[in-house]
Formats: sequence, C-alpha cells, structure tokens
Amino acid sequence: MKVVGVDPGLRVSGYAVVEQGQKTREIRVLDAGVIKADDTLELEKRLGQIYNDIDALLNEHEVDIMAVEELYAHYEHPRTAILMGHARGMFLLAAANHGVKVVSFAATRIKKCLTGHGRASKQQMQHAVAQQLKLGQVRRPADVADALAIAMCCVNEYDR
Repeated sequence: MKVVGVDPGLRVSGYAVVEQGQKTREIRVLDAGVIKADDTLELEKRLGQIYNDIDALLNEHEVDIMAVEELYAHYEHPRTAILMGHARGMFLLAAANHGVKVVSFAATRIKKCLTGHGRASKQQMQHAVAQQLKLGQVRRPADVADALAIAMCCVNEYDR
C-alpha cells in the first residue's frame, strides 16, 4: 500500500509518500517535502500553484490513498479554518482527478495512533515519527513531520 499524507496550508504544505512492505510490514519513506505557494500572490493564484504541485506529485507517485488531517475550526478564529479549507480543497480535487481514495483523520486520532496519547505535544509527535521510521532525526520543517504522521496513521489504520 502506498499512501501520501498531506498537511495542507496556504503558504506551506507538507507531504510524505510512504509505502508499507508486504513481507516486513515496515513503513518506508519514498518522498517527503513541502509545497510552497507564493504568499504575495492573490488567493486564486496561490491555490493554482498548490493544485499544480500536488497534481505533479500524484503523477510522479502512483498512490493508493491520500490521507489528510480533518479540518479543525477554533471558535475564536473561524476565518483561519475557512482559508485552510481552500488549500485542503486543492489536495482533495487533485486526488479526485487522479482517482485516489481520500481518508481524513482527526488530529487526536493521529496523535493516539503514533504515541498512544491523543493529546501528545508536537515535539512528542515529531520524535515518535523519527523513531518509528528510524530516521535518526526529526524531519524539518514541522509540516513534513506532520505529513509523515498522517501517512503513518493511515497505514496503521488500514493494516488492521
């Protein structure tokens, strides 16, 4: 199973393509990085950049599933969730255009899957990702570590 985990953002989006071996069940990182949109551009042009980059990534890697964190809206900052929804929509559109199944996970579910605790800190999550993937060090920026965590959660959930 090959999964792309994504941590969508309007400026920087993390992505990670992982694959689980059939015999060893070990998760291997095939590709990981960030998609950057020029924040000086108008929203629609930034969204176009995001879409084009994820489309290219999906053309390069034939993935089975796209795993995305569920959108969370804090009542004090609803505009942030709305803007993030635009970026998330570009990832979902690209997945649909490539016939890739999309699954969403709540942040607490991702944290519990990797650390055993749904309220784990960002630092605990990053260390869990590095340890479980035998990376030696935490991936930077945090968007990449988040995308890896999302992809790993998906593989672990579907491996049951």
